[in-house]
Amino acid sequence: MIRKHTRTGVALALLALVVPQIAGSATANAADTLLSANKPTTVSSVEDATFGGANAVDGDPATRWASVEGHDPEWIAVDLGGNATISRVKLNWEAAYASEYKIQTSADGSTWSTKKTLTAQNGGVDDTSLTTTGRYVRIYGTKRGTAYGYSLWDLEVYGSIANGDTTPPSTPTGLASTGTTSSSVGLQWTASTDNVGVTGYEVLRDGNVVGTPAGTTFTDSNLASGTTFTYTVRARDLAGNVSGASNSVQATTQPAGPGDTITIVVAGDIALPELPGNHTKTAALIDRIKPNYVMTVGDNQYDNGTITEFRNYYDKTWGKYKAITKPATGNHEWYNNLDGYRQYFGSIAFPQGKPYYSWEAGEFHFVAVDSTPFYEQQNTTEQLNWLKNDLATNTKPCVIGHWHHPRFDSGRYGDEPKMSPVWNVFADAKADVVFNGHDHHYERLAPLSKSGTVDTANGLRMAIVGIGGDNLYKDVVPRTGVESWFANSHGVMKLTLSGRSYSWEVIDTAGNTRDKAGPYNCR
Repeated sequence: MIRKHTRTGVALALLALVVPQIAGSATANAADTLLSANKPTTVSSVEDATFGGANAVDGDPATRWASVEGHDPEWIAVDLGGNATISRVKLNWEAAYASEYKIQTSADGSTWSTKKTLTAQNGGVDDTSLTTTGRYVRIYGTKRGTAYGYSLWDLEVYGSIANGDTTPPSTPTGLASTGTTSSSVGLQWTASTDNVGVTGYEVLRDGNVVGTPAGTTFTDSNLASGTTFTYTVRARDLAGNVSGASNSVQATTQPAGPGDTITIVVAGDIALPELPGNHTKTAALIDRIKPNYVMTVGDNQYDNGTITEFRNYYDKTWGKYKAITKPATGNHEWYNNLDGYRQYFGSIAFPQGKPYYSWEAGEFHFVAVDSTPFYEQQNTTEQLNWLKNDLATNTKPCVIGHWHHPRFDSGRYGDEPKMSPVWNVFADAKADVVFNGHDHHYERLAPLSKSGTVDTANGLRMAIVGIGGDNLYKDVVPRTGVESWFANSHGVMKLTLSGRSYSWEVIDTAGNTRDKAGPYNCR
């Protein structure tokens, strides 16, 4: 079988290499203070929206900044709020560390001077003494210590600001929602005070800054419908000092329309043992959406789909929704000959004793296909005959298919002719839409013919939703018919069925709506 690239065992090996390291004496003057806490940051890139630069200066050891993978150089910079005398820079690297990097300072945030170059580093904690000045400090990574990117749990800059303003504004109070629509939440709060003056506020949605208004009102827009979000607000002054967080408030957007009846969360390529945080965050989206069903498109559990892996990882996050899950197989479940998959899901995934089945919700007939035998060109006669008969005897007006390997694909694996027999059966049955995984990105395609050309009159619509938790594949080259795509954030699809029509929204782990599609009428 063809195995997709994963980080099997790599993260554990990397963690074994991470040992504390002292890059300098770190003997700080007793008057020196931490200057970088909650100060504004800029970065060269982020792996996805949940790994922003603010995570490195928030004082939380469980949050981090992470750059895109496989690229040099990458950097993170912090604005200290005023010209500072800098005595010490302390870095706490995640497993993806810099083996070579520069500590740089700047007076204006654009012209940089290198104050120290570090080589032959091995991650962990770097605590470096300096004697320099500057308002901005930048960690400029020139060589990665791993194949991935750069990632910092903490960036701490110590020193002093002569005659500087180090007093933060008062904490905002009275945060409340002023109303919601299907895609927005209105907020208001009581103004903060400051010894010099408040210059603005930061609005945080589920812990991520989503707005920086000057006043005490804000409308958060482009949100998913029928979804709950949690907000707090912080105040900022001219020197960059940031207040504590306000009271938190929850707000739920309205349903997309009055005819909404059934909601389904869709995703595949989910539980990677080396990076459990990713599928923990996508499972948290299910908590907010509160769907009627969860529908997967394969590779539910990496790396080999054993029952031990399912119990240790998938079950602790997405497994909370097993009773409402309609799973499909992936090639990683087949590495264990479907034994772990069968033990874990039982009759949910084998209602007729086979790893392929159909199910219904409202006016829709769904078919879960076991795609690996087609992809591996094994004997598929029995399944193909079953599929033709199932679709021929269906009495529902709307048809949706879900399986792992896409027939058409703009990502790493590209179009796959070996999946033509499945695609063609659905096309002949005038099915409405197909959802797939395997490639780790999201893309939505216009209705396509059997040959892959756009056919808006008679074609079959499809989307790839391989963003459930495994590493994302960024090598996407949009093929003919692509209407929308992204490969920089994990998330889920919220599919809504309304009578004989359907629509969807794709929500990333930061709570942003990355795509909206439909409503489409069934054929």
